[in-house]
Amino acid sequence: MGKPHALLIPYAAQGHVIPMMELMQRLVNHGVKVTFLNTDFTHKLVINAFSTDENLNDLASFVSLPDGVEAEEDRKDVCKLADAIFHVMPSKLEELIYKLNINEGEKVTCIVADTCMGWAFEVADKLRIRSAAFWTASAAGLALLWSIPKFLEDGIIDNKGILMKKQMVQLSPTMPAINSENFMWARIGDMKTQETAFHFAIKTNEFVKLADCVICNSAYELETSTFTSFPDILPIGPLLASNRVAKQIGHFWKEDSTCLTWLDQHPIGSVIYVAFGSFTVFDSRQFDELAVGLEMTNMPFLWVVRPDMFEDMKNDGFDDRISERGKIVGWAPQQKVLNHPSVGCFMYISDVWKTGLEFEKDESGIVSSEEIKNKIEQVLENKEFKVRAIDLKEKVAVALTEGSHSEKNFSNFIDWIQDTDN
Repeated sequence: MGKPHALLIPYAAQGHVIPMMELMQRLVNHGVKVTFLNTDFTHKLVINAFSTDENLNDLASFVSLPDGVEAEEDRKDVCKLADAIFHVMPSKLEELIYKLNINEGEKVTCIVADTCMGWAFEVADKLRIRSAAFWTASAAGLALLWSIPKFLEDGIIDNKGILMKKQMVQLSPTMPAINSENFMWARIGDMKTQETAFHFAIKTNEFVKLADCVICNSAYELETSTFTSFPDILPIGPLLASNRVAKQIGHFWKEDSTCLTWLDQHPIGSVIYVAFGSFTVFDSRQFDELAVGLEMTNMPFLWVVRPDMFEDMKNDGFDDRISERGKIVGWAPQQKVLNHPSVGCFMYISDVWKTGLEFEKDESGIVSSEEIKNKIEQVLENKEFKVRAIDLKEKVAVALTEGSHSEKNFSNFIDWIQDTDN
């Protein structure tokens, strides 16, 4: 019997690579050999961001393949990137697996791929390798995609994903209602981009049927109704919280740790933390309104923003005006920041968890600086939001204890990987 050898394939985006890296560390800790496959582009970013005291060889083997996008092209076009990957990487993956399998005792015994890289399950099926789909976000998001056939049947959307009925829908009787206008593919770019995203979702649903199991980076305690209604989605997370003793890896940029020293200088619960993700693109006017809104609060804030977006702010004097109470960095050690006692608020989750307030847009579709200022002040002043946040924290703690749904599912997942005879 050969040693279990898992080939991990994340989608080529920061929010997908980090959870897959967390999964990688846990697999390695259980004696599983791991080969981690990135695209050439993300591979370079990840390797360059590793600090000099990190020994990659102690964790796993890192390999890469081309993504089909030219170096000068924009990879922020999610649909274009996904389409390019689909047309280039499957055949390249087959070639890679043949190379990895040259050593008889270290053949790839299973593939764990991001659900958004569903074509990998087709390759696995062709080569008769077991596979698992890994959904890195909330289970409700995947449940939404799996409910597309029902939306089509009920005439809520057409076969291009275009909204035909604006209404509140429930994915199951026990799950919170969702506004059909908030379907994930309906909030991406223009109509053409939305149609492309919708067909990508359809294709993903078909591919995932080829996987032997579907694991999710969430917890039963956080999304009980979703996991009850969609039992094929197995919670094994949250992986980020379960790896606090290990250093988080997989970042595309080097962390600016000076923000931690800066946080140490502020009172408990006083700092606003702002971070919208590495690929979030703001309308220039919305970006300005956010900057002014933060300035108007007169509260200390830590803002993670790409350097290229901050240059224009420097030009109009924003940098100088907020220098005494604002800290702006290109990339922050997010887990350490979120765990810092000085951070008072981070993001707004208003519909289900009730830990925040929803921003209201004006008639031009922009969230004004005044609206941003007012909602931030309300969240910090209303103690009920903190009470609910602490309650969620306690639920996550339960999800990480021995005997929890996540721990049982992960233990079974490890057994499945290590059973190389099947």
